[in-house]
Amino acid sequence: MCRQSFHIIGISDSAEIYFPPRVQEVISRGKVFSGGVRHHQLVERFLPEGAEWIDISVPLDKVFAQYAAHREIVVFASGDPLFFGFANTVQRLLPESSIHVYPTFNSLQMLAHRLLLPYQEMRMVSLTGRPWKAFDAALIRGERMLGVLTDRVKTPAAIAARMQEYGYDNYRMYVGEALGNAAEERVRELTVEEARHTTFQSPNCLILVRTALRRRPLGLKESEFALLNGRVNMITKRPVRLQTLSMLDLQMRTVFWDIGSCTGSVSIEAKSLYPELEVIAFERRPEGAELLRANCVKWGTPGIRFVGGDFMEQPLADLPRPDAVFIGGHGGRLQELLKRVDEVLLPGGVIVFNSVSEDSLQQFYEGVAQTGRRVTERIRLVVDAHNPIEILKAE
Repeated sequence: MCRQSFHIIGISDSAEIYFPPRVQEVISRGKVFSGGVRHHQLVERFLPEGAEWIDISVPLDKVFAQYAAHREIVVFASGDPLFFGFANTVQRLLPESSIHVYPTFNSLQMLAHRLLLPYQEMRMVSLTGRPWKAFDAALIRGERMLGVLTDRVKTPAAIAARMQEYGYDNYRMYVGEALGNAAEERVRELTVEEARHTTFQSPNCLILVRTALRRRPLGLKESEFALLNGRVNMITKRPVRLQTLSMLDLQMRTVFWDIGSCTGSVSIEAKSLYPELEVIAFERRPEGAELLRANCVKWGTPGIRFVGGDFMEQPLADLPRPDAVFIGGHGGRLQELLKRVDEVLLPGGVIVFNSVSEDSLQQFYEGVAQTGRRVTERIRLVVDAHNPIEILKAE
């Protein structure tokens, strides 16, 4: 059986489209064409007589069901089809197909050209139908230049609002609207504050250029956290926190659960050090949600997910499974909690626990043994005049 063949042609939003001879030949011998409604309007005059057109719209499974009836399809896509583009979708859904790509400049390249902005160091992320995760991570890392693809929900104004909420006003924002459309194209330079209160025409994209470094210390001071009822003892101390994170090997992990997060200090330090890490903080106290939010804003760590209520009663099936777990609180049910963690912890995952008593130390050893694990590392720390703390790692 012959492989299905796709010719994916990148175009801009310009009404004055030029196709090089090689692309003209592909179009002239094509019979089945596809693309968005806007793409159809732009290229309709170039299509051969009797051409069949398949609109690309969601859900995509219906589009690909139509594709299945044809051996060769010519697809029009925006910019570079391999840059967060349709060619990636075809590769994912039809890995055995033959794909030929004919790119043009993507919108972020076009915006950089308009600004005469060298962009070889630009980090590029897409928020088009995607979560904030990659964008948040880029902010926390403090990327010098950040290109962002937007959509009708995650607009430049919405992006500016998120940046301002978490203290990232240390960027200059450049927004390009309707790039390639001579009649409607517009490029604007704004502060984050100005962009937050501005309405922009779609489609658009933006480039953020850092104007100053934002503070991102290693080892966050307890005195700078919002505390539970002002109780300084209800926060994991800096030396203990850093040793705990070291034993979790978070640079090797993808999903981290902080059980008994309280102020969120361990979650926030983890997210600050490893921005790509997915962090979920569990806390039974109702004050935990606001404490975490306030401290995330203070330290510029968007993207940490909060789950409130008793961990033992939470539905966990819909949460991403962890490969690293820190137990900061257990409500006197440590062995039960360890069994529950065992049900979701990914193979090769680790558990770290801070013990402040002989009883909890013994409970941890027994609970770990019951789940087929063993304690592989144990460190005893004394911070100032506080009681000694045993930090244990189970694998």
